[in-house]
Formats: sequence, C-alpha cells, structure tokens
Amino acid sequence: MDAIFKALADASRRRLLDSLNSRNGQSLRELCADLDMTRQAVTKHLAVLEAAGLVTTMRRGREKLHYLNAAPINDIAERWIGRYDRERARALADLKTALEAAPMTDNPFVYTTYIKTTPERLWQALTDPAFTRRYWNIEFETDWKPGSTMAWLTEDGRKTVDSEQVVLEAEPYRRLAYTWHTFTPEWAQAAGIGDDVLARLAAEPRSKVTFEIEPFGEEMVKLTVVHDGFGPDSTMRAMISEGWPGVVALLKTLLETGEVPAVPQH
Repeated sequence: MDAIFKALADASRRRLLDSLNSRNGQSLRELCADLDMTRQAVTKHLAVLEAAGLVTTMRRGREKLHYLNAAPINDIAERWIGRYDRERARALADLKTALEAAPMTDNPFVYTTYIKTTPERLWQALTDPAFTRRYWNIEFETDWKPGSTMAWLTEDGRKTVDSEQVVLEAEPYRRLAYTWHTFTPEWAQAAGIGDDVLARLAAEPRSKVTFEIEPFGEEMVKLTVVHDGFGPDSTMRAMISEGWPGVVALLKTLLETGEVPAVPQH
C-alpha cells in the first residue's frame, strides 16, 4: 500500500484522478486538455498512478483510454474501516453527493485485479456453470456466441429469461461482454430490494459488463471488469460498485486456492 499513498500524496496526481472521476475513460490528449500540465508531466503522473493500481488502461482502436480502478481503495477500506463505520461513512458521502454533485451520465465502473492463473482457466471461470455457481451463486444458459440470448439462473431455482439478455462479444481467453440481467419482482424479493428501488432499476437503460483478460508475466493474468451504460444518477451504478469487488475477490480466491467461502444469495 506504500505505492498507493505515495501516488496520492501528489496534488497533480489527485487532480488527474478527480478528472477521471468526473469523466472516466479519457485518452492522454483529453486529460492534457483538461489540466494545466504538459503532456510529458501527465504521462509521468499516469505511470505512477498505474503502477500503484489506481489507474488502469484499455485500448480502443488507436487510443489508449484511462480509467479509475476501484480495487486499491477497496483494499484500504477492507483493512481499516469496520462494517459499521463503512456504512456511516457511505451514508455521509451519499448525502454530500446528493447535495453538491451535478447529475452524471454513464460513469463506467472499472475494476482491475491480478490473478495467479491462465487466460484459459479464467475464461472457464467466467463462463462455466461449474465455476460461476461456486463464487457467484449464478449460472448462465447460453452458447456464448455474440447475439445469443442468456438465461440467468440462481442457486434457489430462479430463472430470468429475456430477449435483451444477450452475449455482445466473446473472444475466448481475451474478451467477454454481455448485457446485464432483467430486474424481476422475484429477484427483488430474494435480494431484499423494495418496490421503489425496483421501479427505479426497471426505468433505467440496460447496462452491460465487459471482461478484459490479458497475460501478465509468466504466471499472472490481468482481469479488468468494465460495467457501463448507466443513465444519469443511476441506482444500478451504485449497486454494482458494491457488488463487483466481492464477486471478483471470490473469483480470485477460487482460482488461486481452489476454495471459496460461502457467499450470500444474489
């Protein structure tokens, strides 16, 4: 964690993170335009942030886009903030955001982690029901071809089928993307979601999740989860930012140890 605190100690680097927090997924050119810093300075600061895991990058055509990575901050919270204090801090932060922040559109959630496994094994863990039910309590019924529909099945027998639940991209061992599931009254009841929250979720545009898989050294794989497609002031955006760190942590544990602790129903 020393690298994280060292990276955050510099005001210019904090400004870069603020810029990405305001609009995630920026190119170097866009970041330079928003900040009173030279291209060389921005490049050096981004290198420090990326080395600390606070920023992750992905290629889109010829451009290299930069995203905030929630993983290191989540690790700090797990280490020093207890459950009660975490909920109290979140409540205060939500109030401050509601009072001060301007409406935000499509703020993608990006989470990067490194797993001691192979791309083939990670792909299997993302697609094979024998794996997904262990760390996520979910199975998918699909042939994993782009355009194919996906049925979502939970451990308690609930099955969600919708023509808009589809596979978007499937490049084995490298990239997988699909639309997020439909919010049904049965799902809401099982998850403890009230009617008012369910109504807000149902009114939002359907989001999507993308998994990017990259070899990292000889024994590691870099996994980047990008969940995007949210509308302004998205309720779903807030919910998945809490859910994905836990799911990815359990996935990592399963692949690295072969075991996974019991997980609650989703």
